[in-house]
Amino acid sequence: MGFLDRFFRRETRSASPDAFLAEHLATRGLGGAASPDVTLSSLAVAARCVGIRSEMLASVGLFAFRRTADGGRERADDLPLYAVLHDQMNPNLAAFEGREFLLRELDTRGNAFARIERNARGQVVALWPEPWGNVGVERLAGGRLRYRISSPYGGTEVLLQDEVLHVRGPTRDGMMGLSPLHIAREAMGFAVGQAETAEGFIRNALRPSGVISFPDKFVQNQEQAARVRQTLREKYQGIGKSGEMMILDGGAKFERISWTPQDAEFLASRKLANEDVARVFGIPPTCVGITDRGTYSNTEQEARALVQNALGPLAARIEAAMMRCLLSDAARRSIYVEHDLSALLRGDVQARFEAYRIGREIGALSPNDVRRRENEPPIANGDVYHQPANWVPLGTQATQTGV
Repeated sequence: MGFLDRFFRRETRSASPDAFLAEHLATRGLGGAASPDVTLSSLAVAARCVGIRSEMLASVGLFAFRRTADGGRERADDLPLYAVLHDQMNPNLAAFEGREFLLRELDTRGNAFARIERNARGQVVALWPEPWGNVGVERLAGGRLRYRISSPYGGTEVLLQDEVLHVRGPTRDGMMGLSPLHIAREAMGFAVGQAETAEGFIRNALRPSGVISFPDKFVQNQEQAARVRQTLREKYQGIGKSGEMMILDGGAKFERISWTPQDAEFLASRKLANEDVARVFGIPPTCVGITDRGTYSNTEQEARALVQNALGPLAARIEAAMMRCLLSDAARRSIYVEHDLSALLRGDVQARFEAYRIGREIGALSPNDVRRRENEPPIANGDVYHQPANWVPLGTQATQTGV
């Protein structure tokens, strides 16, 4: 970089063949009490929370819209970006698969990255997601970011801020985001420790079902004791021999040994830890299988809370990042991207059509508006809005046209 470039803080692209150097120059983010991979493999609740957030949000429509002159909007399906977000992210990934990958990276690593491929007109024609471990981030003197991406074939490529889609979680420095696993790492580490403790109980605990005791010395040597154990095992052990009557002589007495994790409040503590994990991700407990307090009435309300408290803010974060990275300043004045969460908020058929009826009666919805919400084709004369007769201004005569 020359003197003028340094003076004006110009950015230049370069490619470094030294991946080791790029690793140490890059910023990798913050560590935690337990790595995301360990947390997800040890905690079924955490894995399900990440799965719910990524799968559900990737399954809803993500569209590009164009603002119209009358203050409305229309789908901008003529833009290449529309197909990238809704149909095919790149030749190898469907839009659902690519968005799910980015969402899982965001929830587990705090940052999601994708290379941006543009055509000659500067329009986005493909997104190529990159694993978190391959990407390092630097802040340049001018405040912009630069990304060093390690190639699986060796070497490191440097991309500028306009060439990478970077979705970040809550951030402390404006550069790298934090995932829920990092923010609540103490709670996650405690839950992982409990899961490992439970595994240790299963693997290492000495838990015989009972003890046979004799008032006097019954066995004279180890060989005789082994024969006794073998005889008892052959006659009484196994599912098919369950319930067999045991006959003991020589004054032998059988005492059952029972120990359960409840004695140490272990199960209750694990349950509380699982609820904490769900709380960190904003997922209602019933959505991850914790149904102790679930009823018919509150289950539907918790499903709505899932969309409003977990998926809604996550969708807004994705939309803001895409607006920042995929659209130019001029394009953002007329184009924006938005998730369609209405399908997740719809109630049962009766409640839904009752809402449509009220919308029709007050003139807020036309028949075709209702049909579009139900994914039905429009009908002739279906765009007429009803006007209630008692809403007609005084001194005028109500007229009704259409249907």
